[in-house]
Amino acid sequence: MLLAIIVFISVFAVIALLLFAGSAGSADAKQTLAHLETALSTNTAVSRDASIDLRKDEHLSNIPWMNRWLQRMEIAPRLRMLLHQANVRWTVGVLLLVMAACFMIPGYLVHLRTGNAIFGIMIGLVCAYIPMGYVRFQRAKRFNAFEQGLPDALDLMVSALRAGHSLIAALRLVAQESPDPIGTEFRICFEEQNYGLELRAALENLVTRVPSQDLRIASTAILVQKESGGNLAEVLEKTAAVIRERFKLKRQVRVHTAQGRLTGWILSFLPLFLGIALYLVDPKTMSVLWTRKIGQELMVLSVLMTIVGALVIRKIVNMEV
Repeated sequence: MLLAIIVFISVFAVIALLLFAGSAGSADAKQTLAHLETALSTNTAVSRDASIDLRKDEHLSNIPWMNRWLQRMEIAPRLRMLLHQANVRWTVGVLLLVMAACFMIPGYLVHLRTGNAIFGIMIGLVCAYIPMGYVRFQRAKRFNAFEQGLPDALDLMVSALRAGHSLIAALRLVAQESPDPIGTEFRICFEEQNYGLELRAALENLVTRVPSQDLRIASTAILVQKESGGNLAEVLEKTAAVIRERFKLKRQVRVHTAQGRLTGWILSFLPLFLGIALYLVDPKTMSVLWTRKIGQELMVLSVLMTIVGALVIRKIVNMEV
């Protein structure tokens, strides 16, 4: 009964904090948006998206005291950039609250069941990484979509330049015609230089938001041509061809390392699923792992060795192209 009460109070507190964080600044946000739309005097979808994207949002959390606390932390801007790159509509405060809930609740339950504080902390740390892992997964997925669409975007710029348009007009065409995330990021780049920022600074901001080697190659080619002159359409066309060749090489590398990556996943999760299966078959025998000291020590050692093995296999199969 005590365990049920503690779990209920913890879950209720976390949900209440998340709901408060999501709705605390809704009235001010709506009022600010109304003033912005009135000042801009526009009704187009493209302009609305651009104005929202270009606003400098300094709020790390909708809870005032947490926002002040996060602004004094050096890691908070990095987490905000990570959330923007992943296109996850969370604030830094919401992310930290979810990670704290994922740490405390499973860690406390494991400690209450096994009586081992160290093992409970380890399980809590693993569960606390789940929200961050989701954000990093969405970030990698978005970057992959950006890299796959970048050659087509460069081809579109080449067609615009050969048709007589300027480089700025070509950037605007890519922003309007390309899907997300290509269109979103290029729209921000176009509007930044359109509102007075230098093209070099706008392209550097684009590379900062999307740290892709292919995008860095294209940005360098544009800046070099801008300073030294030359046929920009031909340069971008060759850049798109180089990016496509790099994609082919990356796919070949992934094919050759598929067996190693599959081995890493199997060796990482096989002990967990095997332990659950053995516990369902014979709970009394498996309970020795958390009821006796030697079992707890072996369990902690096995978790550490599994993590080290997974990191070593990942280092082997990840090849930079």
